[in-house]
Amino acid sequence: MIRTLFTGLAVGCAFAWSAPAHADIDVQAVTSPGGIEAWLVESHEIPFVAVEILFRGGASLDEPDKRGAVNLMTGLLEEGAGDMTAQEFQIAREGLAAEFGFRAFDDSIAVSARFLTENRDEAVDLLNLALADPTFEDDAVERVRAQVLSNIRASAQDPNDIASATFMEMAFPDHPYGSDHSGTLDSVAALTRDDLVTAHENVLVTGRAHVGVVGDITPEELGPLLDDLFAGLPAEGPPLPPEVAPAIEGGVTVVDFPSPQSVALFGHEGIDRDDEDYFAAYILNEILGGSGRQSLLMEEVREQRGLTYGIGSYLVPKDLADLYLGSVSSANATIAEAIDVTRDIWRDLAENGVSEEDLESAKVYITGAYPLRFDGNGQIADILVGMQFTGLPIDYIETRNDRINAVTLEEINRVAAELLKPEDLHFVVVGQPENLPPAEEAPSQ
Repeated sequence: MIRTLFTGLAVGCAFAWSAPAHADIDVQAVTSPGGIEAWLVESHEIPFVAVEILFRGGASLDEPDKRGAVNLMTGLLEEGAGDMTAQEFQIAREGLAAEFGFRAFDDSIAVSARFLTENRDEAVDLLNLALADPTFEDDAVERVRAQVLSNIRASAQDPNDIASATFMEMAFPDHPYGSDHSGTLDSVAALTRDDLVTAHENVLVTGRAHVGVVGDITPEELGPLLDDLFAGLPAEGPPLPPEVAPAIEGGVTVVDFPSPQSVALFGHEGIDRDDEDYFAAYILNEILGGSGRQSLLMEEVREQRGLTYGIGSYLVPKDLADLYLGSVSSANATIAEAIDVTRDIWRDLAENGVSEEDLESAKVYITGAYPLRFDGNGQIADILVGMQFTGLPIDYIETRNDRINAVTLEEINRVAAELLKPEDLHFVVVGQPENLPPAEEAPSQ
């Protein structure tokens, strides 16, 4: 599940990691004749188009007692559609030199497509067939179900996944976020074809679709293509689950796991992506535990004390809740010290803030790293769809670095005092740590 959290962060917050744009990135809003909206960046240098789609809702729309249905359904979208078997569909896709990808997350279903201009219409028709008319044939269902069950078993033996599952179950006990979107061995084994059909109808709805397109296509060509791409899909689906505040409180939970090393996931409530202080919080995290420069956590926990090979922190503004998380691993004999040092640094930054030097250094890194993200049609399309998904304005690429540079020392230190709550940090430790409370059982997965 930790992998899910990191991925969700990349999808939901790529624009805090992105920055000043290349001057030639001109984002255009396109509305199809049927009312489908998309953001487009034209690029006619090569005869190639990249499309990224996010359907809001994702695995959070699993029905009660059907956990894992949306994930399993998503894995079957390319396994037979219309009158094509899974093998026939793959042959048709390969014949068009097209690439499709489908992934389920807590808050979204992500669809990726790459195709040549000369095969554009045929590739779009084939992708529409997968989205609108998957067959869910018995043999395909059982094959993909077996893969999902294998992944669930593997996750149950992965200390990072155990830590994440335990933390999320404690933070969201009565919410979809509190269980892995893949489901459990029992819930996935019990899913029927009817459950998959229901999941498909509930999630793949045009009213919750966000689209980013980059490549060799004009706005006039894109409009009709969008209607063809989404033909046959319902316009509306069931309501999303309610927003929720993390219920987890400060402390330490130990999950026994036979290993010479312990891994810990830690965190508390975070900050909403729409909050006016988000940019200050983002810079603050880069200083505290970001991965792109020498953070305070890396300096103190690794460099000064040699307690870990790696430690980091990250903001996780999900659709329905906001978290501020971090992770660290250390030997069983030293993980307790690593936890103490982490909490001390959290407290010191909350009480004393950051220096002007650290603030300026973080700004230089964040703004300078931004153009590196714009290195391909697919990456840009991913940024465009994420901007829409998180409610960012169409001119965000042009203004993002100005917003970063506008954060003042007074502002960031006020946010540090408000956001960082050392006493609220909860550490889920998986291993056989010394000098920590007795172990608790890991949640069922």
